[in-house]
Amino acid sequence: MTRGFSLKTLPQDLPAGIVVFLVAIPLCLGIALASGAPPLSGLIAGIVGGLVVSLFSGSSLSVSGPAAGLTVIVLGAVEQIGLGGLFLATVMAGILQVIFGFLRLGKIGAFVPSAVIKGMLAAIGLILILNQIPLALGLAQDNDASLLDAGALMSGFSPVAFAIAIISLIILVSWEQPFMPAVIKRFPAPLVAVVTAIVLDRLAAGMGLPGALGEEQRISLPGLGGPADFIGQLHLPSLDGLLTPQVYITAVTLALVASLETLLSLEAVDKIDPLKRHSPPHRELKAQGIGNIVSGMVGGLPITAVIVRSSANVQAGGRTRLSSFVHGILLFCSVAFVASALELIPLACLAAVLVHTGYKLARPATLLTHYRQGWQRFIPFVVTVIAIMFTNLLEGVIVGFLCGLYFLVHANYHSSVSFTYHDRNALLRFHTDISFLNRDKVRSYLDQVMDGSHLIIDAREAGFIDPDIQEDIDNFVYSSHERDIVVELKQVNGLTASYPALRPTPQAA
Repeated sequence: MTRGFSLKTLPQDLPAGIVVFLVAIPLCLGIALASGAPPLSGLIAGIVGGLVVSLFSGSSLSVSGPAAGLTVIVLGAVEQIGLGGLFLATVMAGILQVIFGFLRLGKIGAFVPSAVIKGMLAAIGLILILNQIPLALGLAQDNDASLLDAGALMSGFSPVAFAIAIISLIILVSWEQPFMPAVIKRFPAPLVAVVTAIVLDRLAAGMGLPGALGEEQRISLPGLGGPADFIGQLHLPSLDGLLTPQVYITAVTLALVASLETLLSLEAVDKIDPLKRHSPPHRELKAQGIGNIVSGMVGGLPITAVIVRSSANVQAGGRTRLSSFVHGILLFCSVAFVASALELIPLACLAAVLVHTGYKLARPATLLTHYRQGWQRFIPFVVTVIAIMFTNLLEGVIVGFLCGLYFLVHANYHSSVSFTYHDRNALLRFHTDISFLNRDKVRSYLDQVMDGSHLIIDAREAGFIDPDIQEDIDNFVYSSHERDIVVELKQVNGLTASYPALRPTPQAA
């Protein structure tokens, strides 16, 4: 069960790589579109994800490229620090990810509540959907009409573009339905949507229909006539950004979010791997870091491991990282040799692909699931979504994390200590480690013990007792004989004894 390249698996990996390539083309272009970046930057990121990350990754089936989860960060970065600053921040983020890998921080995803992560993804999905509505209506990419400005939206409305978007959405949704024949599903839904959109666009233009698409309503890759032109259009990061604080903030945000999305995708891919292999997370962070360094150095968007392309790889029968490498080669060839064919793709079709992607991130069923799981999961989920929608991704995640932390502390506060009292027999039990957060509750329980009682303090399930709480217990034991209280300790800091047969020395208050 090899993880690297092997010609033995070429019969499986070659067709899988072709399928992943066909899925990746519209996603790379669409994510660049949603990020406010040139389409070429999205394609470069896909090429780097295939040709570079696959060389260093320890995952057999994971595929890397530009990710929908980063569009919000990238869009804000392009507006604030420009493309040159974004590329520099991407390089810095890659360096941080390599450091994360060497520090063995591949388990950082386990420390973020899942409700917060899913809230982050849901918010990204909603933003994706809202940002694509103008393009689906036929507005050009550089049109900044607000969704609240109905007049501006309708003035640029194109019935052909809208029809292309709706038909593309119908294709994408139908491919997921059980009634669709398996033979037809062998063709990737995004590819079918793109081909259909191109045909509809050509037919509308040929028939002279009103609202036929113009050049500004299609993908634009100017000046790409061959490999030399492609290499000539690669952009280096702007070193002027080294003096801009926002570049460093963007880099840290990209590193954290990209690492989280990568680790989540890695875990998901391992679960659907037919050979049940386990991918080393620390090594994957290093591989993603190297990929982002290279992508930022040549003018590509930041990349992560992405579940859509990875799951397409699994479903197509991929076996090793060779399939991802093949998809990278095909992406490079398409950009270097047949860029003119990509310029036939209507923006409305890519908008539909992104709306469909956004919907899968923000399914209403996700909200209902968290509601049924209780307030401790529902509220952090909703708070994260709202905070991201009204602030930005990093601040929203921090707000959601603090909300999740509050519920964690609240649950620990109530479940770590229990107290029962019956007929002057009392039992104070510690169910887990006891910290200073539990001190007030422990004190209140000790205050309820009446004179002449028999108190058992059972700490057999607690590996740690905060010194402040231990001090309160010792002082209670010391004064217990004055109130005719018998105190029985069970593994309280390793001590099992009964008092007042033996009293400890009181500690200083």
